[in-house]
Formats: sequence, C-alpha cells, structure tokens
Amino acid sequence: MDMNLLEQSDRLPFLIRKSLADYDGDFARKWQDIRHNNHFGQASQLAAGVLLLLCHRPDRISDPREPGTWVLQLIKRSALIAQGGDISCPGGMLHPLIDWAFSLFFIRSGVLAGSPPSSGSALAEASLESKNIISLFLANALRESWEELHLNPLHVSLLGSLPTYSLHLFRRTIFPLVAIARNNWTPVPNPEVDKIIEIPLTSFFREDSYGRYMIQATETLPTPDQGPWEFPCLIHEDEDGEEILWGATFYIIMNFLRIVFDFQPPDMHSRRIREKTLNPDYLTGNR
Repeated sequence: MDMNLLEQSDRLPFLIRKSLADYDGDFARKWQDIRHNNHFGQASQLAAGVLLLLCHRPDRISDPREPGTWVLQLIKRSALIAQGGDISCPGGMLHPLIDWAFSLFFIRSGVLAGSPPSSGSALAEASLESKNIISLFLANALRESWEELHLNPLHVSLLGSLPTYSLHLFRRTIFPLVAIARNNWTPVPNPEVDKIIEIPLTSFFREDSYGRYMIQATETLPTPDQGPWEFPCLIHEDEDGEEILWGATFYIIMNFLRIVFDFQPPDMHSRRIREKTLNPDYLTGNR
C-alpha cells in the first residue's frame, strides 16, 4: 500500500470509484430477499441506508509519525437511542415511499454522477435494477444524514456501494454507500448524535490500532446469553480519550478496505483488550 496515496486529494477518489465499480454488489438481491420474506409473513426484517463518509483534510496531521489527510467521518450515538455510545456511520431506517421520491430528485440533481464530473458515474457499470436500489438507499442515507448532521445532500458525491450487513439482534440489514463530503462542511449534530468522530484512513493500516473488545450484557438485557463475547476492534484516541470502533461499522469498514486496498486486518490474538458492559437501555435508548 502506497501511504502517500492517502495524502492526495485527487487520486484516492478515482481508485475507490474504480474498485467499487468492479465489485459486484448485493443491494438488489438483498432488498428482494427482505421484501419477499416480509411479504410472506416471515420474521420482519428492516433496512437502513448509511454513508461511509470520506472527507479530505488538507492541513490535518493526525499523528506525528505519519500525516493523514483523508478521514472517515463517523458519529458516536447518544444515550437517547439504541446502541448508545457506539460509533456508527450516519444514516438510518428506510422509509420506502418517501425515499423513492427523494431518489428521483438526487438522480436528476447529479448526486449519482460522481465528483469531479470527469471521473464518470459511480454507477456506470451497474444494471438498471441495481441503480434504482442504490439510488433508493442513497436517498435514504442522505435524508437521515441531513436530520442527524445537517449534511447538505448536494455537497456529497457517491463513490459506490459495499456489501450489506445484517444485524440479527435488531433484525436489520444495513446498506452501506461510500461517499465524499466537501471538506469545508460543518456538522450540526441533532440530539441523537453525541459527537462527530474523524478517524484518519492511515490509522486502519497501523497494526497497533487494533484490539479485542470483550462485551458483557447485564442480566436485564434480552439476549440469548450474557457473554462475554469477543470482537475485533479499532482503538482510536482523540481529545476526549479512547473511542472503540467495533461491530457492524468495523466490519463495513473492513469490507471497504478489503475491496479497495486488498487489505486484511492483523491477527487479533495478541492485541490489546478493552471491555464493555451493555446497559439495560442498549437495545432501546433512554428517551
């Protein structure tokens, strides 16, 4: 991996778009499965579109050892909502009728065309069915990102889609989309967002960033057992201390790194251990 690539504002988007264009996505198939299962009365499965949001920070030095100008913009969920305290991608639940209408607007406005314009469409190689489904979940993710962060949809450029990810505990499937935001936008978090977390892309290529997360549930949490369960994680340090990236968002980012950079995380056996106990409100929030 050429680390200098992660400091350049122009080359990386082309690499990501090309890599994701070559990836045969599963949005259309997964959406069909969800609709089929829900129609025939099987366990109801919800769908959610999210943005894996990249932003270029031309003046940012993330670590004295190596400059990192591309960052992933993530959110830390507030205690008011389910999975409070977790780091996630901006986005949320699909509202099919509303988001179909929004998707038509985004198609016509050029959000799907890619940026810069000369790079071509992020969906040039996709089938018509895939384009329609990706447009639907892009509209979903942009609408939710506007509500959560006041992110202007017209300041976002789509790069492509990633593999879906299903959360069995919440009966929810996540439809992730990779996008770039203008570097001068200012997030305005709503009460569902505790704070914005920016993790330099370079952090994911350092072995000492990774750890093992030991999760224990309280007896009042309705889970099959109380654990402990072990998950791979990324340990990120910011001005408030340590933040732990784990679970669905960790795996979404690992898929992104695998598809675009052919990257595999290091063996976790001897990594640093962090621990967490899930409180009774973890599945519901404490509104």
